[in-house]
Order: sequence, then structure tokens, then C-alpha cells
Amino acid sequence: MEKANYKSIRNILWLILFLNFGVAAVKIVVGASIRSASLTADGYHSLTDGSSNIVGLIGLYFASRPVDAEHPYGHNKFETLTGIFIAVMLTVIGVKVILDAFSRFSNPVAPEVTLVSLLSLFGTLAVNVFVSTYELRAGRRLGSYILISDSMHTRSDIFVSIGVLISLLGIRFLSLPAWIDPVVSLVVAGFILWAAVGILRSASNILVDKAAVDTEKVREVVLAFNSVKDIHEIRSRGSGDSIFLDMHIVTAPDMTVQESHELIHHIEKHIQETFGKNAEVIVHLEPFGAEEDPKID
Repeated sequence: MEKANYKSIRNILWLILFLNFGVAAVKIVVGASIRSASLTADGYHSLTDGSSNIVGLIGLYFASRPVDAEHPYGHNKFETLTGIFIAVMLTVIGVKVILDAFSRFSNPVAPEVTLVSLLSLFGTLAVNVFVSTYELRAGRRLGSYILISDSMHTRSDIFVSIGVLISLLGIRFLSLPAWIDPVVSLVVAGFILWAAVGILRSASNILVDKAAVDTEKVREVVLAFNSVKDIHEIRSRGSGDSIFLDMHIVTAPDMTVQESHELIHHIEKHIQETFGKNAEVIVHLEPFGAEEDPKID
């Protein structure tokens, strides 16, 4: 990861950390004061947003370390491990919310919905929309898995808050029964666990080296060079700003080493322009018209 990207991602995480903890504090305090299980659960969900930012900062520190003898491909997968940790945190919180909701079914308590509580929820919802949108755009621009996975986490918070808001409005203005509150808590838990599954799925794709780029798009880029007669055995792995790509290309057998070197250099440049400036490319050259690999005594 480039140093400039590391600093930008770190600064974004610090900003979002303070915003998330502020949102969580408001929801938990207001939820406790009006005795709303769903709003308090939503507050704990927001608390995990802030906690995941701390985990993200730690993971980012390790991911930004330079290549060394023991890690010749760099430390970028620390970002992926961070995403898995965030998903585990979400799962734990989701289970806790479910248990608390069932406890409320046994002992239902009607929330005392006030104008202040509704305004507080509207305000925190606006902050969450800003955070999720800003973080997702920054993650795509900087190629940061941490920011993208964390934005998924925050996006679930938006839908959760909308559900809580609807339940409180229903209790306040439509006189809905008290059991609506724990029901919404279960919906909250569902969104939390769904976000965890999404992050785990994305992280597992990286860890098992799922193809990182479209093979047909690679063929299109490489075959645009007249010197390339064919391309096969295209493989890719990685994510974001850390993509590794290798392939076999077929060229005229009379190309000199210098010409081959220049061709590969141009191919690498075009691939980086297409898939990301940090993409690393390895090319195996094969002579056009050869029926089998040459034998070496």
C-alpha cells in the first residue's frame, strides 16, 4: 500500500471513528431513557461501527508495512483479516441483540417516545448516511478493503435506524403494542448478521484467491497489441490496490529479448491503467507456431 494512501485511509478512519462513537452514545443514552430495546440495540450496533474503526486502524498499520523477506507480496492481507474480525464482532453483537429481544418478549416494556428521542434518531440517521456514502466512495477511490467493508457495516446501520424510527413513530402516534419494540430489535439483529455474512463472503474470496479481475477484459487489453498472437492461462488474485496477475502470451518467435522486454513493459502499463496502478504483472512468453515446449538436454 502506498504511503499516501495509508495516510488518507488513516485520516478517514479517525474522522469516522469519532462520528460513530458520537452516534452510538446518543442512541444508547436516549434508548435507555425512553426504555426502547430497539433504539438501545441500534446504539450497540453503532458502537460496533466505532470499534471496527479502531480494529481497522490497527489492521491498516500492519497492512501498510513494506515488503520484506518473509512477506515478498507485502502485508495487504492484514486488511482482509481486519474485515474478518469486524464480521466476528458484528456476529457477537447480533446474537446479544437477539437474546435481549426475547427477554423483552417475556417482560414487555412500552417505550416512552418523546420528541427529543425522535429528533435524536433523525440526526444520527443523517450522520450514518453521510458516513456510509463518504466511506464507500473513499474506499473505491483508494482501493481500500477496510473502508469498503466498514461502509457495508455502516450501511446496515442506516436500515436498522429506519426500522427503529418507524417502530417508535408507530408506538407514539399509532398506539402500537409494546411487543413491536423487541420485534424491531430482531430485525436489527438480522441486518447486523447479514452485514457480517457479507463481509465474511468478501474476505473469504480474497483469502482463497478468487479471480480479482475479469479474464475476458485482460484478453481484450493484451490482444490489442499487434505483436501478441494469443493469450492463455490468465490468473489473478488480490483486491483493491493490490492485484497480482500472470499470463502466457504467444508472440513471433524471432522477437529479440529487447523487443520482448519492451512489449511486456507496455502490456504491464496498459493493465495498470485498466485495473489499477499498483497491479503487478508476470508474463510468460511463448513462440508462435511452436507445437511443444523446447527440450533442454
